Amino acid sequence: GIASKEDIDSAIQLGLNHPMGPFQLADFIGLDICLSILHILYKEFDNAKYKPAQLLSDLVEHGKLGYKSGEGFYKYGQN
Repeated sequence: GIASKEDIDSAIQLGLNHPMGPFQLADFIGLDICLSILHILYKEFDNAKYKPAQLLSDLVEHGKLGYKSGEGFYKYGQN
C-alpha cells in the first residue's frame, strides 16, 4: 500500500538505470518460474526472506504467468 507496481518499476528503472523494474522482469521471466526459484531458495536456505508472497502464489494458481499467458502483474496483448 506504499507504492504502485508502476511506481516501483519506474523507481528502479530511473534510480538504478535498470532496463525494467522488478514486476516487469518477473512477468518477463514468468511468474511460475519465479515461484519455483523462490520455493527452492526457501527450502535450501531455510530463510523467511525467500518465502514466496501469497500474491505470487495466487497469480500462478490462477494461470496468470506473466507475458507468456497475457497477464501477470500487468496485462499484455489486446485490451
